[in-house]
Amino acid sequence: MDAPLSPATPATLPTVAVVGLGTMGTGIAEVLARAGREVIGIDVSEEAAVQAVTALEASTARGVRRERLTEDERRDILSRFRTSTDLQAAADADLVIEVAPESYEIKQEIFRGLDAVVRPDTILATGTNALSVTRLAADSARPERVLGLHFFNPAPAMKLVEVVSSVLTAPTAVAAVTDLALELGKEPVAVGDRPGFVADGLLFGYLNQAAAMYEAKYASREDIDAAMKLGCGLPMGPLALLDLIGIDTARTVLDAMYAESRDRLHAPAPVLKQLSEAGLTGRKSGRGFYTYAEPGSSEVVRDAQTPLAGEAAEGARTIRSVGVAGSGTMASGIAEVFAKAGYDVVLAARSEEKAEAAKSRIGKSLSRSVDKGRMTAEAAAETLGRITPAGTYDAFSDVDLALEAVAEDLEIKQQLFATFDKVCKPGAVLATTTSSLPVVACARATTRPQDVIGMHFFNPAPAMKLVEVVRTVLTGDDVHATVREVCAKIRKHPVDCGDRAGFIVNALLFPYLNNAIKMVQEHYASLDDIDAAMKLGGGYPMGPFELLDVVGLDVSLAIEKVLHREFRDPGLAPAPLLEHLVAAGCLGRKTGRGFREYARR
Repeated sequence: MDAPLSPATPATLPTVAVVGLGTMGTGIAEVLARAGREVIGIDVSEEAAVQAVTALEASTARGVRRERLTEDERRDILSRFRTSTDLQAAADADLVIEVAPESYEIKQEIFRGLDAVVRPDTILATGTNALSVTRLAADSARPERVLGLHFFNPAPAMKLVEVVSSVLTAPTAVAAVTDLALELGKEPVAVGDRPGFVADGLLFGYLNQAAAMYEAKYASREDIDAAMKLGCGLPMGPLALLDLIGIDTARTVLDAMYAESRDRLHAPAPVLKQLSEAGLTGRKSGRGFYTYAEPGSSEVVRDAQTPLAGEAAEGARTIRSVGVAGSGTMASGIAEVFAKAGYDVVLAARSEEKAEAAKSRIGKSLSRSVDKGRMTAEAAAETLGRITPAGTYDAFSDVDLALEAVAEDLEIKQQLFATFDKVCKPGAVLATTTSSLPVVACARATTRPQDVIGMHFFNPAPAMKLVEVVRTVLTGDDVHATVREVCAKIRKHPVDCGDRAGFIVNALLFPYLNNAIKMVQEHYASLDDIDAAMKLGGGYPMGPFELLDVVGLDVSLAIEKVLHREFRDPGLAPAPLLEHLVAAGCLGRKTGRGFREYARR
């Protein structure tokens, strides 16, 4: 991706040295040279220096081919970049950015060397994402000129830059690098000095939990990654992302975070140590959680863990008709999904009026699809015609699959499953859409627990592709096979998981959201900066506070409590700030106020 060009005469820090010409250092050097800075790239390896020049030549050549640069502009960029293997080359720099390996010893040696050669007013920045900026500053001869400048990979494309101050950093130095980041076309976020800062501080805890989930054999690597991509709209799954970042790098960051927080959620999962010490560090080595075509390749190749494609579901029961219990958004959305796929659907609620209202909601949804050209009016009419509203669950007497989408209350669901047990025919599959309650508790309310399974759809059901298929220890193999086959027919992506709190998505998502709340509670960063950091630095479609307000703070708190109760981990205890907001009735968008205020409709 081509960065925007700045004016010919840069206003801020016109000469910058970059120490360490690996992938990140080379990317930062490119951003600076494109933005009109004189850039000195320094690396102890002559080979790394040559590779950095070659990478810039290739990148700018692509820019010319794509008509994003002229040949003259390309020559100017290349002329502004020179390399050296000697720190002395940084003598005239206004700013030095160190991007060496994550080691105090290496970084301190570089800073001592820079102290001896740069001007007294030169700003020294470290690109660390795991080590203490304060510790590096304290060892420098000019601690007031030392700060953190954390770019994200790939630096030319990623907009976020975290500007990290220590208690020793001069405000003028912070102002200068903040202005520089803006002139580079980046979005700077001001943060204090703690391991991981904002983006990695939230991201790596989530990645660590995903690794632990995989290690426990709770779900396959493919299902964990698919669940987070399809359930949360993330660009990559957590295990694929760990392979991209480098498993050894992730372990280093987590070690630093745990050393400060002593939060078990940051204690590196043993599998990270095992893979690192075996040299299986991810893409760069050719193997990590996945296996790649060769070291450095992004192409995933089949290995012993790869599931067979197109495996037929053996022993699946025949499903022709479906009963959906409930009258809310989720129930009507699920009924719409099944009717679109050609199933006859009985939509039952506590009264005929509620069931009719739910069918009417589906009619409006189908009309919107027609208006947007996604289906014909005839197809919409046929779909709606397959849905029969009912005011009693007796209407489920002949359905092959009975699925409930009622209130997230265990007692209510157990009563409903006892009703299913009485009215549904033998051999019918009984499913719950719960997102947080034990499926086995619903199963035990029946005399046929082998027929009970979880099918956790995501809201809005017609749009979201993911279904978490939740087996209990009592669920029959044929029932599991049936539900996976049904998911394929309704064009959803099933992921298998066991019957424990949060399943895959919520078990990984809500601790991340809770940690974001703790950052605000501790006055470490603002709502806006945290949301910006996760969208720009992590590729999240929404920041954590945007998402919390959409989900509902009361719903979020209930899920946090379930996770804490099940796993007994102190780090999962709901943040007091979340509890206070819920107690005050600030539940998010639905009440007009949550973490932010919203206009009343």
